Order: sequence, then C-alpha cells, then structure tokens
Amino acid sequence: MNKTHISIVLGILCFILTFGISIQIKTVRNSNSTISQDYEENNLRAEVLRYKEKYDRKYEELERAEEELEIERQKASTEDNELKELEEQIKKGNKLIGFTDVSGSGVTLTLSDSKIPTSSAMVSDLNELLVHDTDVLSVINELKNAGAEAISINGQRLVSTSSITCGGNIITINGERVGAPFEIKAIGLPEQLAALSRIGGYLSILKDYGIGTDLKKSDYIQISKYPKLINFEYAKTINK
Repeated sequence: MNKTHISIVLGILCFILTFGISIQIKTVRNSNSTISQDYEENNLRAEVLRYKEKYDRKYEELERAEEELEIERQKASTEDNELKELEEQIKKGNKLIGFTDVSGSGVTLTLSDSKIPTSSAMVSDLNELLVHDTDVLSVINELKNAGAEAISINGQRLVSTSSITCGGNIITINGERVGAPFEIKAIGLPEQLAALSRIGGYLSILKDYGIGTDLKKSDYIQISKYPKLINFEYAKTINK
C-alpha cells in the first residue's frame, strides 16, 4: 500500500473517530442536562412541600388563635354585662341616696312668713307668724308619706343624714343656713303630692296663721345632688 492510500485510510479513520467522539460528547451533554433538570425539579418539589408544611402549621395556629379569641370575646361579653348590671345598680343606689342630679314631675311649695301685721289683735305670739324648723319638718314628712322620691329645700338636697334645725329666723339644713322664704321642691306624682293642701293637712294649719303656702304642680322639676360625702362612723357592713 502506498503512502497515498495510507493517508486516505488514516483520514477516513480520523473522520470516523472524530464523528464518534462528537456523538458521545453530545450524548453525555444531553444526559447531564436531563440529570440537572431532574435535580432542579426535585429541589422545587421539596421546597414546595416545606412551604406547604409551614402553611399548614400557621393555619392551625391561626385556628387556635381564633378559638381563643372567641372564648375571650364570650368572657368579655359576660363580664361586660355584669359590669353594666353593677353600673346600673350603682346609678340606682346613687339616685336613692341623693348622689345624682334628678328631674321629673312633682310640686314646688314655697313657705313664707306671715304678712299679718304684728300689731293685729289676732297675733298673740310673734313666733306664730314665722316659719320654723318644725313647720318645715312636718311638711317634709307629709311629702314623703305622699311618695316624694327626691326633695330639696332652697337648693339643699335632703338625704338620710340631713338635719333641719332652727336658729332664730334662720333654719340650718345640711349644715348650711337658709332663710325664708323656703322653696321646697319634691319629685313624685303631682296629684298625690298636691294633696298636701287638703283640708286638715299641715298646710291648712299654717294658712290659719297667715303663713304663705304657695303650692304648684309641675311637669318638670330638677333637683341637684347632695354635694358632700356621707361618712358612716358607727355602721359597719356585715360580711356573709
């Protein structure tokens, strides 16, 4: 075989070898690409699973939190109702003892000293022409018996500890000195309170002495609260 033939054969062999190597390289590349793609897909699946587990845990935590919140809402609602009831009881109590401003229908009674001249033959005692603490007390008792729910005298709210005492022509109420005329406001059923002016009642007695007794019914009367504190020194609460 001459050199030309040998060169041709070698050239053919080189071509075949080169072609084979090229095919092998391409095959390896395709194989690596497939492996790499599969690896990435597996990583993505694993990541999705991890996020799903996190989501499930957070969702369970959210459900538990909502359940606990509902329990707290129910408790708060119950406690709120109890607080509202206590608040209403306190308001009613304050109204009863005179610690709150009140308004309503009732009567206004003004007691004023007699205008009969002191020189009149009808007057045997000058004190009979004046309004005394006993007169005010008697009128107050009749108003209470008639169902008065709140009473004031010249702006002084009467409470359980109120005192009415006389000092000359001045009456002391709740420690405050007030003079005639005495404006008495009482809240209650006007018709019942107005019965104070009935024949034989204390007002009719005062009229006989010329004491002014101006009684008016009203659809709206306002009485201010007792402005001081009531301290119980001797009465103690009994704990059961």
